[in-house]
Amino acid sequence: ELGAELAVYRNDAITLDEIKKLKPKKIVISPGPGEPKDAGISKDVIKIFGNIIPTLGVCLGHQCIGEVFGGKIVGAKTLMHGKTSLIHHDGKGIFKGIKNPFEATRYHSLIVEKKTCPKALEITAETKDKEIMGFVHKSYPIYGVQFHPESILTLDGKKLLKNFLDL
Repeated sequence: ELGAELAVYRNDAITLDEIKKLKPKKIVISPGPGEPKDAGISKDVIKIFGNIIPTLGVCLGHQCIGEVFGGKIVGAKTLMHGKTSLIHHDGKGIFKGIKNPFEATRYHSLIVEKKTCPKALEITAETKDKEIMGFVHKSYPIYGVQFHPESILTLDGKKLLKNFLDL
């Protein structure tokens, strides 16, 4: 729909060598279920490829990025399964040209704890309650969003994904 050619693999059904052979132009670490320890090779993909291949982590993928760089994953203030929130953002990178705030769908009970957010990650989006909803690595092309841009209820979700593809 956005003009990208996709290859989809379960995080426990592909190896790092197989990914390398695919020569991806972009990588998306997708949603769960579970927590980063349950995410197969997702964290290793971020460690090995994130510094050279633009990578987007969505929900569990976002949490994996946070954990890889030293953040702590904790319970969210409120369980957010199929609920929408207004997301406030910096208007840069993947958020360029997106209404501020915009409505996004959330399906999670865990978040990257703000006080442990790694210094290598710059927070780019939050809820009104200051829960982290997006970040970018300060040196690598690594982006994370806690909400679901692919959800039909996420207004401007396709624009955010297109922005990522255009990096």
